[in-house]
Order: sequence, then C-alpha cells, then structure tokens
Amino acid sequence: MNLRSPRERPVIRRADEPWLRRLLAHFTPTGSGAGASSLIETLAVPVFALALAFWLNPLDPFFLRSQFAWVWLGPVLVALRYGPLPGLAGSAILFASWFAFAELGVTLGALPKLYFLGWLITVMICGEFSSLWRGRVRRAESVQAYLEQRLEYLTHQHYLLRLSHDRLEQDLISRPVSMRDALVGLRTLASAPVAVGARLPGAPDLLRLIAQYCQIERAALVAVDDDGVPDGAAQASLGTPFDIDMADPLMKFALERRRLAHIALDEERAASGSRYLVVAPLTDMGGTLRALLVVEGMPFFALHDETLQMLNLLLGYYTDGLSASELAAPLRTTFPDCPLAFGFELMRMWRVRTEAGVTSAMAVLTFPAGAQDDGLALQISRIQRSLDVVWMTRRDDRMLLITLMPLAGTAAVEGYLARIDNWLRQNRGSGFDGGGVASRIFMLDRVEPVALLGSILEAPHGT
Repeated sequence: MNLRSPRERPVIRRADEPWLRRLLAHFTPTGSGAGASSLIETLAVPVFALALAFWLNPLDPFFLRSQFAWVWLGPVLVALRYGPLPGLAGSAILFASWFAFAELGVTLGALPKLYFLGWLITVMICGEFSSLWRGRVRRAESVQAYLEQRLEYLTHQHYLLRLSHDRLEQDLISRPVSMRDALVGLRTLASAPVAVGARLPGAPDLLRLIAQYCQIERAALVAVDDDGVPDGAAQASLGTPFDIDMADPLMKFALERRRLAHIALDEERAASGSRYLVVAPLTDMGGTLRALLVVEGMPFFALHDETLQMLNLLLGYYTDGLSASELAAPLRTTFPDCPLAFGFELMRMWRVRTEAGVTSAMAVLTFPAGAQDDGLALQISRIQRSLDVVWMTRRDDRMLLITLMPLAGTAAVEGYLARIDNWLRQNRGSGFDGGGVASRIFMLDRVEPVALLGSILEAPHGT
C-alpha cells in the first residue's frame, strides 16, 4: 500500500477531470490516481489465474467438481487490493471466459448460475471490506500528517523559546534586538496583506532583520520558481551587491539536499573553493522550496553552530508564516480581524475534512454586555486543549469566544462545554444559564469556513 509522507501534499481531484482519469482512481490502493499499472494488474491477475487453472485442470478449469474453486482467487485478490469495482471487472472476465471455453470446444455443461452468483457475492464482500479499510487508512494518514506537522511546528517554537530564555541576558547586552522582537518582526512580514500572492514579501526587511540578529553583513535572497529552479538573480540584497553563481558547490548542495550548507562545517566544499559562506533554503510547511539565502560575508566569530541553527529556524518561521497567510487568505479577506493562527488552522482543518472526511468542531460562547470588563472571556479562553485555537471578537454589543477544536467530535465539544460550566459554577456561582453565557456548537462538516464563520458572527444573541 502506498503511503504518503507527511511533507507530501495529498491530491485533490476535481469534478472536471477526464472520465478516464477518474475511472483509474478507483483502481488504485489509496484512491490517489497512481496510473494505469493498477488497471493492467486488475485485468492480468484474473487472466493469469484462469490460464493457470486451465493448465493444471484442463477438463474442469473452474473447479466445479472440486472442494474449492481456486480460479476465483484472482478476482478475490483484486477486490481485496483495489475495491469492489475492480473485483467486479475480474469476475466479469471469468464469467466471459465460460462462454469463450465453450466456443473453443471445452465441455463444461450447463451454466452454473448459483456457482457464479455465490462467488460474485464473495468478491463484492471482499471489495467492500477493502473499500472500508482503505477509507480508514486515508483518514488515518491525513490525521497523522496533520499531527506530525503540528508537532514539528511546536518543536520549533519550543526550541526558540528555550534559546530565548537561555540567552536573554546576553542578547540584551550584545544584540540590537531580542528574540521576541525578531519573531514579532517575522510574523508581521508574513501576515501583512501584501504577503498574499507574493513570492517573497518583505524580502529587504527580512534580510535586515536577519542581519541584526545573526550578524550577517553581505547576503542575497534568490527566488525559486514552482519547479524548484532558482531565478539566478537576487530579489533582495544586503550590503554590497554581488553576482550569484548557480554552479557554486554550496549552491548545488543546498538545492540537492534542501538543507543549510555551511563552508566551515563541510571540508569537501571548502576545499572545492566555494565563494559563499552559507547557503540556506527557505522551505515552507508543504516542503516547497521558495528561495535561497546566500551569505557572502559575516564576522568570523559568528560562524558557529548556534548562529546557523538560529538562522535556519528564523527562515523556517518566516516561510511557515507565508504558508499560513496564503492558506488563511480567503478568511482574512472576508474577516480582516480574524487572527492568522485561527484562520490558518480553520482552513487546514477544512482541507483535512475535504481530503479524509475527518470533521472538526467549533464551540461559540456569547457573553453578555459588561463581561469584557471583568475578563470573563479571557479566563475561559485558557480552558482549552493543547490543539485548540481561540478567537475573541466583538460584534455590536456582544463578545464572542470562538474555540476551534481540531479533529474533535460532538462528544469532545460537549465535554469542553461541561468543563467551562463547572468552572463557572465554582468561580462565579452559576453556570451558563445563570451567567447569561450562551453556548453553541458548530461542526466543520459541510459548510465552507467562510460561510460558516459568517453565520456565526451574524447570528443573533443566544441562537
């Protein structure tokens, strides 16, 4: 069974695709449209089983007088691997071969209707069993890919937080900006309205920010097209401009391995005479290479592992922000005050729902007038799971707290609301009813995120 890697984007088929391509999609183990080889296998396996049966038992190739009809293993295997439709095609081959053998002079007798009907039912049951588990595998793959992506993102965040904490005193003395300032600046560059649709938005500002934090003196950003081929010209440069040599050993290494290349850590490329010190790829969440950072000049004492790790993480933080901005663009165009993290997570959960059928949920709490003054919404927003994302917004005189619960069903949302109700009773003396807080549950199932958020924000109080 072909499994997708976490970095590989699932294929979404459109309804206007050629009918032959959509037909071939039903003949693949994962429904991903792998090619015509599966169709050839669907036809070849029953034919091979039939030929082998005729060679072993020419007088009774269908094993009518045997305890087990071995010839039907071909369609059964096809159905188990590809589903009911390919299994039905394999059964049709065996059914047609009955009449073909009769034309060739093989004496088979009357057509055994119950024999063919029984094995056809067996093949269809095997096909339905295969379809059920292939669907479960696809959903498990999508959920696993999402969780691995979230884990990778949280790992980066944790590493940045640890470095920021360990080096806070040193940064305040020797650095012009702190780690927090650098991350805020990168987030601003990636989430700006001009970032949507641009290949490298805020490239000059990105170089200046990296120069301040990593002590880079001369560098350039080289854009990469959709095919992963660099343009060859610097889109933005820092310090004195310099030519980009695409044949440089460090450039080739960074393009081939998709990871940071450093001359001081690679003796082979240092001996080959590379003119650059560092070449770092800018790769987003989907594994797409967006650009290359080429560093030609930086202080000698800055060439150490810690600076390179920091440079790599800052570039990754920037490209992850670009991916989030692009995915959340439809939501943030309609709702400009929607936080980037909330919009990105909501659109990503809609993609998981579209591709794998795994639903998510949103819990909406509406607070009465005056609740904002005592911080009730802010306190409740902290009662959430680690995966949840919240958005607090005001509409007219209402304060709304929208909690997106990825991969959660109705039971999980009801448990979340029950915890909030218990917290209100313990700390405020009354639950939802007594405190005037209205709760609603929305499933991210059939309605698109933009329309769903519109109905949530425009709904009257308490509905």
